[in-house]
Amino acid sequence: MARIEGVPAQRASWLARLVYWMSRRMVGKVPEPLTIAAHNPSVFRAYVGYEYFLAKAKRVDAKLKSLAGVKAAAMVGCPF
Repeated sequence: MARIEGVPAQRASWLARLVYWMSRRMVGKVPEPLTIAAHNPSVFRAYVGYEYFLAKAKRVDAKLKSLAGVKAAAMVGCPF
């Protein structure tokens, strides 16, 4: 649980609402780090840009990237 509350969709900017919608389609819910990053627009844009370009990277097989993400999440105890 985070120390601060995330930005709800009703108070979010148009970009945050778009990203919330996309993450709901991809993951099933909006991850908490995403809602917390939405407090600062420049940090939010950088975070979303990083995730976008990371997903577009083609040097490593998509299955291997997914497996590495699951392993890293398991090591730190992340529910995603």
